Amino acid sequence: MDTVSSIESDIISPGALLAELRSSPPLVQCITNFVAMNIAANVLLAVGASPAMVHAAEEAGEFARIAGGLTINIGTISPAWSDGMKSAAQAAVANGKPWVLDPVAHFATAYRQKIVAELLALRPTIIRGNASEIIALAGGSSSGQGVDSRDSVEQAEDAARSLASQSGAVVAVTGRIDFVTDGARSVRIGGGSELMPRVTALGCSLTCLVGAFAAVRPMQPFEATVAALATFAVAGENAGKTAEGPGSFSWRFLDALAALDPATLDAEARLSNA
Repeated sequence: MDTVSSIESDIISPGALLAELRSSPPLVQCITNFVAMNIAANVLLAVGASPAMVHAAEEAGEFARIAGGLTINIGTISPAWSDGMKSAAQAAVANGKPWVLDPVAHFATAYRQKIVAELLALRPTIIRGNASEIIALAGGSSSGQGVDSRDSVEQAEDAARSLASQSGAVVAVTGRIDFVTDGARSVRIGGGSELMPRVTALGCSLTCLVGAFAAVRPMQPFEATVAALATFAVAGENAGKTAEGPGSFSWRFLDALAALDPATLDAEARLSNA
């Protein structure tokens, strides 16, 4: 694959953004699911950001005004949580804060479809999902079942471009090789480990990491998303080299995130123009 230096010249290197994140740690409001809260918070702490799991409708909007970025994951959605999500997204938009939507299994039930439609109307800065979620969100027919993707990232690339153009958001499709597009530019990110899908909520944690990088560069969400996915992929690949299974991979991955330095990230990131 291409090296970081050979990607389009206007894209900031992932290492530069990682250095910025650590020099000025962003406060990231993570409205995520019950399963993901612990690992997502630990992922952000490991990379150098500051997580806040604030979801109650009574305070979510108020908190979004002071956070650097917001992430919304509908994995364990409920009426009370959806109110908090909408309040936070409205406040983020009103205060010029980037926010990330993770439309977990949005096609599975009518209730999820309704909530995601309402959130999309609030103009997310970035949308991150698996291939089946992105295909369905763009209006296509996916093979997804529940939270599991049955479609490949390659099959979702055109849908991602279409969704980015329709929504105005940067769209990230994650899988074996990740894909990021703003409708005009597109980048693929390789790396990671085969053990990553065997550790629950790592994808949800990635959404929170995208929010952290977006908080660092709110006016450059495409570059922020690429940097977040590259960071995740490099740390995952490094952790997988010595992991004996999903259990040891989980803690090795947090250690790999914490140990990753900007120069290594740029040297090992597998980016290619798409």
